[in-house]
Amino acid sequence: MITLRKAEERGHAEHGWLNSRHTFSFGDYYDPKHMGFRALRVINEDRVAPGKGFPTHSHRDMEILTYVLEGALEHKDSLANGSVMRPGDIQRMTAGTGVGHSEFNGSPSEPVHFLQIWILPEQRNLPAGYEQKHFSEAELRGGLRVLASRTGEEGAVVVHQDVRLLAGKLGVGEIARYELAPTRHAFLHVARGELQVNGLDLRAGDALQVSEESELQLSRARDAEVLLFDLS
Repeated sequence: MITLRKAEERGHAEHGWLNSRHTFSFGDYYDPKHMGFRALRVINEDRVAPGKGFPTHSHRDMEILTYVLEGALEHKDSLANGSVMRPGDIQRMTAGTGVGHSEFNGSPSEPVHFLQIWILPEQRNLPAGYEQKHFSEAELRGGLRVLASRTGEEGAVVVHQDVRLLAGKLGVGEIARYELAPTRHAFLHVARGELQVNGLDLRAGDALQVSEESELQLSRARDAEVLLFDLS
């Protein structure tokens, strides 16, 4: 069973410096039909204006993944971590017992475009933690690459839940297939571009909720970038 969620059906928040689209209920956007999927709780597509950002704020008991699409995002946290994330970077922050962080666009002229993802951890009160990895254009091109998983296979960041996050970039003529094991579920988010998945036409911002399917076939892509979650 595959359920399509169109980009324009998402929640929307416009704050001048921040333009945000919410796949699931978040902040002032509430829809009881879209509270998350399996352990996946938040996918926010954020665009932050030059010189603006989120001041220090706190989280608990959540696995927070950040994936930058365009621009650069500066991160600082209460664990004394600091970094600048750019396209190809994936960051995992385990909020656990509590962590504060800020996210800022340091560019005076260019916006930053990124996805922030929240995943419910497999247990509460984990030690707070942080990890960041970079995946090259060549690693992401032409297929699906594991960016985050419970085991950290293939150089992925470790997330404390039975989930795998994969990403890939597909162009004209490129096809990717992903087999889903029995009892597994998937959530696919199109970050940009266009493609077909199991015959469904998708564009940037569209998403698929998948259960009781054995395979996903990604084809007919045009400058597509996708994120695929394999969930228990």
